[in-house]
Amino acid sequence: MSGPLQGLRVVDMATVVAGPGIAKHLADFGADVIKVESPQGDPTRRLGWKRDGDEDSLFWKALGRGKRTRTLDLKTAAGLEEMEAILAAADVLVENMRPGKLERLGLAPESLHARNPSLVIVRVTGFGQDGPYASFPGFATIAEAMSGYANLCGMPEGPPLLPPVALTDEITALAGAFATMAAVHHASASGQGQVVDVNLLETMLHMLGPLPSAFLHLGYEQPRMGSGMPYTVPRGTYRCADGAWVALSSTADSVAERVLGLLGLGEDPRFASFDGRAEHREEIERLVGEFIAARPSEEVLRRFREVDAAITVVYTVAEVTADEHVNARGAFEMVDGIWMQRPIARLSRTPADIRFAGRPLGADDERIRTRPWEER
Repeated sequence: MSGPLQGLRVVDMATVVAGPGIAKHLADFGADVIKVESPQGDPTRRLGWKRDGDEDSLFWKALGRGKRTRTLDLKTAAGLEEMEAILAAADVLVENMRPGKLERLGLAPESLHARNPSLVIVRVTGFGQDGPYASFPGFATIAEAMSGYANLCGMPEGPPLLPPVALTDEITALAGAFATMAAVHHASASGQGQVVDVNLLETMLHMLGPLPSAFLHLGYEQPRMGSGMPYTVPRGTYRCADGAWVALSSTADSVAERVLGLLGLGEDPRFASFDGRAEHREEIERLVGEFIAARPSEEVLRRFREVDAAITVVYTVAEVTADEHVNARGAFEMVDGIWMQRPIARLSRTPADIRFAGRPLGADDERIRTRPWEER
């Protein structure tokens, strides 16, 4: 193993995406992760698409990457005893059961800290460890709906929309990995572990940016605006004459000025400020849409890029995986015959490394049973 987290011992007993995602990011950067699974295995092994002949899904191959796997039945005395022994020498535990279930298993934070005071216990839930909804089942869909995020998505006359990917889970995994490392840093300096309470709902609240403040102070409630955004005009997706779609953003004043200049609107005093552009949003968006609709996508991209505007074709997944920049950067990597995304950040001195794809259920049972951790 190598990487900046080499020597960090992590136990991942979480399931599905958000909790295991935390451990995946830690493994990418060198942590020694033991994935503890029930005899049935993490449900992600059966989630989504499989290649012909594979027992496990492509989802699992990426989410379980870099983790050694140990099958334990924690409802048995023997399974619980081994788990306690593994945790006694661990630095981090990641779990995502409903509040109280870890305690009912006999693995309450108080008892774990009595044996291993520096252990960081990361608890991932839908709503947090306390509060009226703490015991409710929580999935990404619920957080996206309750946070207000889904109500922002969609066309003005249409229904609220949910994201078609595990957006909340993936963001919570990143937030949880950050919080975990903050707690690990504290434990390294003080010898004191702690509980990290990370949840899906509050993660999505952060994705709203200033909108809660705008409502609480000003009573502003953002409507569904399709691809529009209140503080960026023009901004959206537009269809070209050849049927291709492009996405355009002009968040910075300087970009907006160059875009409006391209359209012949640069001298119009109504559009000279953010407030003016926001006030005349419909007119600006109509003019941008007409300009783009009259031209093929190749010309649209060339004309906008000539004025250094932020524009791109709206890609399919097939198109982004074939893109020259994406491939020049090596954004996708083949690991054990499986294509997957490279680690999410690049460190110049201690780069991340995907050691192996998600392994078969119980692949490391014997080695972990006899010697769970390597010497530091």
